Amino acid sequence: QVQLVESGGGVVQAGGSLRLTCAASGRTFFNTYRMAWFRQAPGKEREFVAAINTWSGSRTDYLESVKGRFTISRDNTKNTANLQMNSLKPEDTAVYYCAANLGRDDRTYRGLHEYDHWGQGTQVTVSS
Repeated sequence: QVQLVESGGGVVQAGGSLRLTCAASGRTFFNTYRMAWFRQAPGKEREFVAAINTWSGSRTDYLESVKGRFTISRDNTKNTANLQMNSLKPEDTAVYYCAANLGRDDRTYRGLHEYDHWGQGTQVTVSS
């Protein structure tokens, strides 16, 4: 079982940057877990933001609207997954969730149902 804790959220002006970190703990071989970030804005469904595959993280995938602005990465030595968010926009305002699941291949996945483990979320607010 793996536990996930997000950090790094906050309030930032449009055009600014934030770096979210997801720390994994528990009886886990972190490098065998595929990782992802999702977000949920008020009144909206939770949506996929970014994903990274297992081991070296050679494959990544992004929501179209964040491509070129967000970067997902993993540090297997620290059991963390990170989301660097640049050029933030007010529409990026949401609670951001980290998700993980044991990888059975080297692909990335966008579906919520593809992830069994979730963090509690961290609020990101972008002011205009």
